[in-house]
This record gives sequence, structure tokens and C-alpha cells, in this order.
Amino acid sequence: MGIETGVEDRQWYCVHTNPKQEERANSNLIAWGVETLNAKVKVRRHNQFTGAPTYITQPLFPRYIFAKFNAREQLSKILFTRGVHNVVCFGDSPACVSEEIIDLIRARIDQNGFVKVNDDLKPGERVVISAGPLKNLIGIFEREVKGSERIMILLTAIGYQGHLEVDRNLIKRAVG
Repeated sequence: MGIETGVEDRQWYCVHTNPKQEERANSNLIAWGVETLNAKVKVRRHNQFTGAPTYITQPLFPRYIFAKFNAREQLSKILFTRGVHNVVCFGDSPACVSEEIIDLIRARIDQNGFVKVNDDLKPGERVVISAGPLKNLIGIFEREVKGSERIMILLTAIGYQGHLEVDRNLIKRAVG
């Protein structure tokens, strides 16, 4: 992996974890002294037998966490951390995540450590993205996305060119 010349400071990177090992990777990176962001959401599920609602904790971006480190000095250590599969790269360089995106996610985290979810939106409702790189983009809410589909949003935010679906946590109803 090539690391850009002049990248000496700690920057945010997107770490791809092994399946269902976001917590393990997060804990191990923290043990190395690496600052991390492992955003989670509470998802309501219904018991298939009783129909009673229950809440489970899931990662906001399944198999991805964010870590702030000096790639030149710590990349090999990060890559060999238990729970870590890889660091997201474009070409042969690790892809930096802007501080603005990290701040946007952190701003949505409530006092219990979960990303706040907006009120239920209905298909066809006009929405506007309220913050981040896509701020003030107006659209029509189509459908709620599954956890695995939120990855498309993450990759778009860090510079990957592909299909765009926006997480409902980043949108609000448009006025008018």
C-alpha cells in the first residue's frame, strides 16, 4: 500500500472489520491508543411469535468503524489488529475520511451512545439533507435502507463514485 508523501499527521480512516467483529476491532484499536468511532443504532424488531417489539443494537455501518491514526507509522499495526480485515483504500493509498463527516456522525449520537433516528418518514415525502457534504440536497424519500445498504452512503462520502442512497439519519423533511 502506498501512503501519500507528506501525510504525517493523524487522520481519520475507514477500517473494514471482519464479519460481526466491529466491537472486537474497536476495543483492540483503543488498546493500541488509537482514537475510534464505532457508531451504533437501536433497531426495532418484532418478535415473530408474539409480535411484541424489541430493540437490538446494530452498527450504523456494518463491518466498518473509523480510526484516527498516522498511516505512515501505524498502518501495519492497524492491519494486524484482531478484528480488522483491512483499511479502505482507493488505488493503493488508504482513503482519508474528512473530519466533517466524523463530526456529522458524532453530532447525531445521543447520550446513550446511539445514533439518533429521525421520525418515521413516508415514501414520496420531500426531504432535505441537513448537514455534511450533501447539505441542502433536496430529494424524495423512497424507502428505508437496511444496514448493509448504508455502506453505499459511507463509500460515497469518502470519495467512492457509485450509486447514492442517503441514510435516513442524515435527512429531514423539506418545508413547502
